[in-house]
Order: sequence, then C-alpha cells, then structure tokens
Amino acid sequence: MRLSGSITALATPFDAAGELDLDAWRALLAAQLDGGTQAVVVAGSTGEAAALHDPEYDTLLRTAVEQIAGRVPVLAGTGLSNTAKTIELTRRVAALGADAALVVTPPYVRPTQAGLVAHYRAIADDGALPLVLYNVPGRTGCDLLPETVAQLAGHPRIVGIKEARSEPERMSALLALQDAGFAVLSGDDPTACRAMLAGADGIVSVASNLVPASFRRLADLARAGRRDEALAWDARLAPLYDFLGVESNPIPVKAVLARQGVGHGLRLPLTALSAAHQDAAASAHALVRELEHDCRATLAA
Repeated sequence: MRLSGSITALATPFDAAGELDLDAWRALLAAQLDGGTQAVVVAGSTGEAAALHDPEYDTLLRTAVEQIAGRVPVLAGTGLSNTAKTIELTRRVAALGADAALVVTPPYVRPTQAGLVAHYRAIADDGALPLVLYNVPGRTGCDLLPETVAQLAGHPRIVGIKEARSEPERMSALLALQDAGFAVLSGDDPTACRAMLAGADGIVSVASNLVPASFRRLADLARAGRRDEALAWDARLAPLYDFLGVESNPIPVKAVLARQGVGHGLRLPLTALSAAHQDAAASAHALVRELEHDCRATLAA
C-alpha cells in the first residue's frame, strides 16, 4: 500500500438525538468520493472515536467499506493506550474490511521511546493490517521522535506516518526516512502545503471534510511542484484553517458540516461551538461554498 495525496480524517455525524446519522455519513462519504479524496480515515480523533460504542464503530466502518467499495483506501483509527487492546481492535477492523490502521501513540500513558518501538512492532508483527504511525503530541502527551520512527520504518507492515507537528525541521527529518515502502503524510492543515512542496506524500486533513475538491487540488499542485499555484491556493484556504482552530477539533468542522446539513452536533465532553464564534462559522461556510465552486469551475474549464 502506498498512501498519498488528499486523505480525509472523517467527522462522525450524529442526529438531533445524538445517535449515529447514517444518512449523513453516507452523504459525507459520497461528497468525499465526488471531490476526489484519495483515502479516508474512519474513527480517528476527528471522528470522535473515544465517544463511539463498539457497535457504532463497527457500523461506521462497515458502511464506509461497503459504500467506497475499493475505490480508495479506508483506514481505521485503532490506537489505544494499551498494546494488547490495540492489537485486538486492529484485528477487528481488518475483519470488517479496513485497508490499513492509523495507530496513534498511546494516549495519556506516555511510554518511553523504547516502549513505542516495542508497541508498534508488536502490532505490526501481529500482521492484521498495514499500519500508519500517528504522532500528535498535543493530544497524547507523547512525541514519537524521528530517530524512533527510523527504527520502525523498515518494518514491512509499517507503511507510513501521519505527523501532526508543524515544525519544518520535524518534517525534514522524517522525509529523510521516506522510501517506496514508507510514506510521510502531514497531519497539520496549515502547514501541509509547505510539507508537500518539500516532498511529503500527502495530507491527512480535517478541512477536507468541508472542501474535498479544494484539498485534492492543493495536493495535486503541491505534489507536482507547482509552487506558486499551490501557495496561492493555500492562501485562499488559510481563513478556513484559522477558523478550524478556534476551538478543539472537531467542534469547528462539525459546526460548518451542520450548516451543510451533515449532522447536528457532538457528544460530551465536547460541546457545540460557542456563540462568540457563530459569525465566523457563517463566514467559513460561505468560504467553503466559494472555494468548492471555484475549484470545480477550474477543473471543468
């Protein structure tokens, strides 16, 4: 498996009663395919995985696998705080048809770098699915260092990393490990264009829930080395990045999805976007429509 381009970390739609909204889920999946998204992540942090009951998780993944029907890879978030539980969940999603597992560093427990090597090797050795490492220390309290990634990148079942740290030095260190069997993916929307221009294989994006065609265009331009065009398009996306950071993810993205008619809210302890940001949400919604219209018009020309 070689992951590249625009990959969406999908939000999970709920209905007005707080239950899974499978009609909205199917609409979100359809919009992603129509917009050219090149892979999707089900039940990651953007998908509120921690708030899902096991049968809900399985329903989301099964529905995605059935609807996507092999057109793009389906990744499932399986990273938990314990290695044995992560292996068990990874086996489960393999049986449900996932193509790969996105495995975040173990949240809260803060293992050593040696512990991270042992953790990921144990999951990969189990062999249920190809693994994509995921480093997001702002959420987990654990930083997967490049020298540790170097010890893992040669494993035949470890196929890439999603790196959410934004520093150019971090991306540069990881790009030195990139090869035909190990993809380097940005996990930070505001710096993804810079990362791809530097050679990253793609982006696992939150914003692409809202602007799938626009993110596919950004990835295509940046990965083709069309620097000026990529930077110009990224500049148009910048106000959306700013809005998506006003409160904890996925609160802002779900506020705009709700304006698009895709889902109604979140599960506690996440709460609805505060009143102070509702005008910004309206502006973001208008920008989303403008960007997707302009992107599709460009493609049709």
